[in-house]
Amino acid sequence: MSTIALTPAAARRVEWIAERQGKPAILRLSVEGGGCSGFQYKFDLAEVAESDDAVSETEGVRLVVDPVSLDLVAGSVVDFVESLGGAAFRVENPNAAAGCGCGSSFGI
Repeated sequence: MSTIALTPAAARRVEWIAERQGKPAILRLSVEGGGCSGFQYKFDLAEVAESDDAVSETEGVRLVVDPVSLDLVAGSVVDFVESLGGAAFRVENPNAAAGCGCGSSFGI
């Protein structure tokens, strides 16, 4: 069983973005220091998965996470949500003890 997951809605959005940019449908999730709660999520399209990445696949779209970031997001689900406030990828992270209103920053 994978330690990270991508919802079908997020997979469709990654595929849509990747098609427009002419890139493979590979979403890289990483964690960086910063943000209002200590850590922040970073999303990028990747050309390839690295050999030590954790990889999850949904509807042919891959979500890849490096080993250091995986320690902070293990068990997470990445979703894509659209609301009146805009559209964004959202991480449901069971390891986050604190978060912020923007949803892109968390604390452990």
